[in-house]
Amino acid sequence: MGEEVDFRQAQADILALLNESPITSGDVRADVRELVQVGELGLAFDTLCSWIFEDSLAISRHFYERLKVLGDELEEKAAVNRLDELIVE
Repeated sequence: MGEEVDFRQAQADILALLNESPITSGDVRADVRELVQVGELGLAFDTLCSWIFEDSLAISRHFYERLKVLGDELEEKAAVNRLDELIVE
């Protein structure tokens, strides 16, 4: 994770994206929250993106763009790969 990343802001951003995400599994949501709490932001972000992709959950372009920006900040660009396939207008 780059030094310029504001840790608390990144935590808040991941949790905000989780809250707005189409993920319905309580277990997955709990896992992502727990990873954020223990400071594993990259893993939390990757888990969030992986579940969206694996379950082929529809996302908005705005949501995707927010994921992309945070992925760049966290140096987790690969996590966002192919999520553009799930965008619904």
